[in-house]
Amino acid sequence: MVERSDIHRTGWEVKTYNMEKGYVYILKSEKNGRYYIGSTNNLERRIIEHNSGKTKSLKYILPIKLVFKKEYKTLIDAHRMELHLKKLKNRGILDRIIREGDIKTGL
Repeated sequence: MVERSDIHRTGWEVKTYNMEKGYVYILKSEKNGRYYIGSTNNLERRIIEHNSGKTKSLKYILPIKLVFKKEYKTLIDAHRMELHLKKLKNRGILDRIIREGDIKTGL
């Protein structure tokens, strides 16, 4: 496996592996109903970070709750899907993904 060490924007050191499983997740603000899309190799840790206010884009719309997650074979695949979903910028598609519990976009 190829190891890569990154310093995350929150200051955490994160070690990732090309073959490490990953997750795409959708969070929903309980304050204003907005969605946030992300990817990670450790979903539990990431949600704790988000809810503690360590993510600038979510800081003012807390609290948030996890409304969707999907596991991928690699973190790279999860990150690609995250970017794809962010490019769509379509709340209707996100609502459908959450309702159906699956991503059906061709990726």
